[in-house]
Amino acid sequence: MTPSVSVIVAFYNQLDYLRLVLAGFERQSFESFEILVADDGSDPRVVQQLEEIISGSSLRIKHVWHPDKGWRKNRILNKAVQLASSGYLIIIDGDCVPHGEFVNEHCINRRKNIALTGRRVNLSSKFTSKLTPEFIKSGKLDRNLVPLIVDGVLGKSFDVEKGFYFKSAFIRSYFNKKKRGLLGCNFSIHKEELLKINGFDERYEAPSIGEDSDIQFRYELFGGGIKSLNNIAVQYHLYHEIKPRPQENLDLFEKIKSEKQYFTPSGIEKG
Repeated sequence: MTPSVSVIVAFYNQLDYLRLVLAGFERQSFESFEILVADDGSDPRVVQQLEEIISGSSLRIKHVWHPDKGWRKNRILNKAVQLASSGYLIIIDGDCVPHGEFVNEHCINRRKNIALTGRRVNLSSKFTSKLTPEFIKSGKLDRNLVPLIVDGVLGKSFDVEKGFYFKSAFIRSYFNKKKRGLLGCNFSIHKEELLKINGFDERYEAPSIGEDSDIQFRYELFGGGIKSLNNIAVQYHLYHEIKPRPQENLDLFEKIKSEKQYFTPSGIEKG
């Protein structure tokens, strides 16, 4: 049976984090989804361990890999998009644990010509180190926020308020009044619409802008809109050092904005 949703998880070498992410997907209330691990060139030993995890998992998982030639996240994301079985895509990072209603909320809120974007809690190093797959599968991460709130007050977790999941339509509306930018680790889009803008621009060869701001700019040029799922599609971002944001990305984005072309020449189709 064809899954209703394809979840694309950007990944590189951090298998301990991916185990936590997959544990989050094991407790989703919505079950008709596949996972594509978009692997930007992980080491052979990691690949072997990942294949063992996939073979023993109850989840429907595909591993999409290419050789390590530097940061080529957008290129492997495009490969995963092409291999996705579903017409609806959720894009996340391999260091973001989903709330138990994460897939369901992206699914029930989907609309034509609208890309959905949620937000994430940024966990501290100390809080992250205490997490286990068993803890996440039990639901204690997203059902009991007291330890996280304490770490937000006394520790170094931040954006803790984004970890609250609200069911009330009034509260949801209140917290999503203002427009928010697309977040590359937490957004969803119809596959045919992402193909209309030719997917991710592969000229970006470092983190930031290329996986989200560029997509949003070209998608809105195409005629699409952005809808916020703040406190609805919730994620828990596992701690890591912030990677440098090179000037080259900013220069390329300025060039793309000046050209005002929604169909990138360096995406899924080349030239």
